[in-house]
Amino acid sequence: MLNIECPWCGERAEIEFAYGGQAHVAYPQDPRALPDDEWARYIFVRDNPRGFFRERWMHRHGCRRWFNLVRHTVTHEIAGVYKLGEPPPEAAA
Repeated sequence: MLNIECPWCGERAEIEFAYGGQAHVAYPQDPRALPDDEWARYIFVRDNPRGFFRERWMHRHGCRRWFNLVRHTVTHEIAGVYKLGEPPPEAAA
């Protein structure tokens, strides 16, 4: 089990959090103008790297706030946590 550091509440067990997918995925400026194939790509296609990956998480059993986390997809090492709108930590960039 992971221990995740919430930027507001501190370190908690993974079971308190909800995974929200890849971080920094920009919402289309005009989604109604997107053809179906591009809309499907936005909804379903995400990176799946081997290594460090920026993810969104929500502290669902705590402050209920969203934040970003940098996690290694093989070892599950957490390299950094940062609030939405902030740049990733230098060590995790």
